[in-house]
Amino acid sequence: MTTVTPIPLAPSVRRPRIEDYALIGDMQTAALVCRDGSVDWLCLPRFDSAAVFAGLLGTDEHGFWRIGPTVPAGEPAAHANRRRYRGQTLILESEWDTATGTVRVLDLMPLRHEHGPQLIRIVEGVSGTLEMTSTMSPRVGYGRRTPWIYDTDGRTAAVSGPDALWLDTSVPGTEKDGAVHHRFTVTAGAWVAFTLSWQPSHAPASEVPDAEAALTQTSAFWEAWAEQLVYDGPHREPVIRSLITLKALTYAPTGGIVAAPTTSLPEELGGERNFDYRYVWLRDAAVTLSALLRTGCRDEAIAWRRWLLRTLGGDPENLQIMYRLDGRRDMPERELHWLSGYEGSSPVRVGNGARDQLQLDVPGEVIETLALAHEHGVARCENTESLIMKLVDFVRRHWRKPDDGIWEVRGGRRHFTHSKIMCWAAIDHAVRLADQGVLDADLAELVSLREEIHAEVCARAFDSQRNTFTQSYGSKELDASLLLLPRTGFLPADDPRVVGTVDAVRRELASDGVLVHRYRTDGRHVGMDGFSGDEGAFLLCSFWLVDALALTGRLDEAEALFEQLLSLRSDLGLLAEEYDPVANRQLGNFPQAYSMLGLTNSAVLLAEIRKTAAAPVIAA
Repeated sequence: MTTVTPIPLAPSVRRPRIEDYALIGDMQTAALVCRDGSVDWLCLPRFDSAAVFAGLLGTDEHGFWRIGPTVPAGEPAAHANRRRYRGQTLILESEWDTATGTVRVLDLMPLRHEHGPQLIRIVEGVSGTLEMTSTMSPRVGYGRRTPWIYDTDGRTAAVSGPDALWLDTSVPGTEKDGAVHHRFTVTAGAWVAFTLSWQPSHAPASEVPDAEAALTQTSAFWEAWAEQLVYDGPHREPVIRSLITLKALTYAPTGGIVAAPTTSLPEELGGERNFDYRYVWLRDAAVTLSALLRTGCRDEAIAWRRWLLRTLGGDPENLQIMYRLDGRRDMPERELHWLSGYEGSSPVRVGNGARDQLQLDVPGEVIETLALAHEHGVARCENTESLIMKLVDFVRRHWRKPDDGIWEVRGGRRHFTHSKIMCWAAIDHAVRLADQGVLDADLAELVSLREEIHAEVCARAFDSQRNTFTQSYGSKELDASLLLLPRTGFLPADDPRVVGTVDAVRRELASDGVLVHRYRTDGRHVGMDGFSGDEGAFLLCSFWLVDALALTGRLDEAEALFEQLLSLRSDLGLLAEEYDPVANRQLGNFPQAYSMLGLTNSAVLLAEIRKTAAAPVIAA
């Protein structure tokens, strides 16, 4: 029988900065490991499962697993002096220097084959002799339930409801206050492994993992995957790290790609813009695939296309903007009242109420990625052609409607300019495919529809007095999504209306011309998104500004801005959703696929433009 211990509402505490965390994962779930050696976030067995370590969104009472040098009682755990990913892998190496020696901890999650999820932590003595402490305090159900912890056959089990955790190590430990404690000594050249395995509680005990073999196999997989990436332009290291991160956010069994492995990391410290990103947004996944395709990842595109076909089936009319990892539609939003939130940012939400929104830009991003897959040699598929035509029909019947827009506002539908432009883009890509003979469609009808959308947007979304497109029809507000204008091909990049829009957005929405906000917020009032308070600068939008500057002929400015954005990455090369230019820290769910793919796409674009500019001109 499971012992259930109610946990009182945790007080607000100051946690490490978001960028102090590292990502490890097995392409089915992920853990966040802090500089002090603490795993403060881990959902099992999937990205969208309940967390067994949820201290990130509350206190240590809500679950953690810390390994590091022993410190006197009452003192905080020491931060590692150095950390890095081992080569081109997702294996984290953290090193501590103490008065008695140096120790290294390797954290990894091996890919699943015949076993369930595993978190492996290997403690290696580098020099001298150190006393180490491991404290594993699992709390099932997002930190709400204390499991029944017991020893059996030299192993430690932690069981609660449907969940069973098995902890294996060679050193003796004790259980106290719902946590498993180990204190041991490590010397130079010696190592001690801890392995944590999950499986359904009704199943027989899992096999004891082979930590050394898992380390070798995990390293080999990531190195081989990174080796096949084709990008060879400037900033290769940041690009490869971004691509590895995007791969880690792929749910291997289905091909779906999560927007982030976390929920409710705040867009404003202490604010209420805290949302669950552990799902597959069609837009985010499509744009992520575009970054992977441009760097040689065809297998991921094929897997995602299969996921898309299974998920949408023959019914794109009932299109959702997001789905669960296996294509399910249910993700009701609820609040976890027992969690105080990261640095007091509440409420903590799981599920996402934006699933039922109408976002008319989504078919455009999906069709664009399917067309890009075709251009990169992914074989034609009749089912894909049928899906594209159904999405085209969806655009034809709905493009005149107001929608909720790319930013998922909860303050009422509008005729958002970006949504209309992406409706145009959906038809434009369909026209190209039909013209190439890839799509069996009425070309003249598609061209007519494309021209109709184009004419309306130019007439109703452009402010001639300010020489800029606006956020929505008839509005005066600007929106960072307008920076995508030169990349969509809606107008030539050198068109004065495009240049004017880029300059207006940079002038009004960018902090010091660098960090771009999605739109204006007023912390004193409820904004158009339905929430009060402000938010950080949106990092993807800042990479959009890089692209827009480059495409409008300002390559030197674009490259300088790109360098500035690279400096905002964590020491491990990771980016959250947003950045606070006042506090100089990352905000929002972490790591964020949107930010990582923005970095990748900007690097690829800059390399292509620079290469073209440097190519010799051959006289006729």
